[in-house]
Amino acid sequence: MTKPFLALIASAGVTLAACSQSNSKNAETATADSTLAPVETNAPNSDYKPAFPGQTRIAGVKSKTAYEGKVLAEGLKNPWGVTSLPDGRLLITEKGGTMRIAKLSGELSAPITGIPTVNSDGQGGLLGVRVDPAFEQNRMVYWVFSEKLPEGNLTAVAKGKLSADEKKIEGATVIYRATPAYKGDLHYGGRILFDKQENLIISTGERSDTITRPQAQQLNSSLGKIIRITKEGKAVAGNPFEGKAGAKPELYSYGHRNVQGLAFHPVTGDLWEDEFGPRGGDEVNRIEPGKNYGWPTITYGIEYSGKKVGAAIQQKEGLEQPVYYWDPVVSPSGMTFYNSDSIPEWKNNLFIGGLSSTHIVRLVIEDNKVVGEERLLDKEGQRFRDVTQGKDGALYAITDQGRLYRIYKK
Repeated sequence: MTKPFLALIASAGVTLAACSQSNSKNAETATADSTLAPVETNAPNSDYKPAFPGQTRIAGVKSKTAYEGKVLAEGLKNPWGVTSLPDGRLLITEKGGTMRIAKLSGELSAPITGIPTVNSDGQGGLLGVRVDPAFEQNRMVYWVFSEKLPEGNLTAVAKGKLSADEKKIEGATVIYRATPAYKGDLHYGGRILFDKQENLIISTGERSDTITRPQAQQLNSSLGKIIRITKEGKAVAGNPFEGKAGAKPELYSYGHRNVQGLAFHPVTGDLWEDEFGPRGGDEVNRIEPGKNYGWPTITYGIEYSGKKVGAAIQQKEGLEQPVYYWDPVVSPSGMTFYNSDSIPEWKNNLFIGGLSSTHIVRLVIEDNKVVGEERLLDKEGQRFRDVTQGKDGALYAITDQGRLYRIYKK
């Protein structure tokens, strides 16, 4: 069996051989090498069949550019989200409720204070983070966290100003709460992006339990959704359910289980996401406004107990199919499209942090279809929580075990 890539251990970190190009609608896109076996060799959890060829277990690809995965820092406390500051340094959230700034030398700042208390039980905590597009002028930071209220816990969005000395957040304010609250500590979603109009795109989970799961299909609930709001936390004018009776106007798409990754394609501008399935059925979706992505009515996964989910169907009219799915799972988390010219063969490829799978997924995408898959850093034994592209054209990844990696050509 051909391995998906060659890992060479070097003193600076993990050297990996690396890549084939991808793009969706770019005329210069090269076709991925389809001669390699799929990277997944373990048996699936179910006998479900894909809806179309290439929806799962696509051919493997192998990067050609030599590159390194170098540990820049250790000692982060359960890092969860990472984003670039305008000067190239990285702003990182830690699950327990702190933020830190990392220099590209690996030096970490002291914890940033002034952040509202988070509920870090279970899968909760301080989650995704982004800085305002006008950060150099206003120093505003936006983040997602799990908030504890008397009636239960929920996914909340807050903003505040990073002080001039970078030691605290000033004027922290909660601008949005994904209701209803629920007394559980799972499936908060938690990713955040700015779109081209400088509105916020937020992901939520359906809170996992069978009692809340149906709310992913309900338009009067914020659970199991992608949300689009302004910087003030209001529904964006023109959202797909604006004016619909009984529907929350901030909803952008629905039928999601637990969205852990959000990214815009650098060429098409399309919004993409990844989300956890149960036992099998992790998904990558291209999001269109107003569409229903099926959970829990359709899924390629089964319950953790081994039982079927609902009616055990994978396709239904009016419900969107995932562009790609995994069975067994990779536990996909934060993701980013690579859009630098530094490693041309990676351009417009999608990179996804894998948790239980302990590697970074590289997906080659052409015409909105996955045409190749590669596993990076799979010898590191790390749960990759988030990955982002830095200002220098390198990829930066954080792990649950507290590491910060720089992934770049050798």
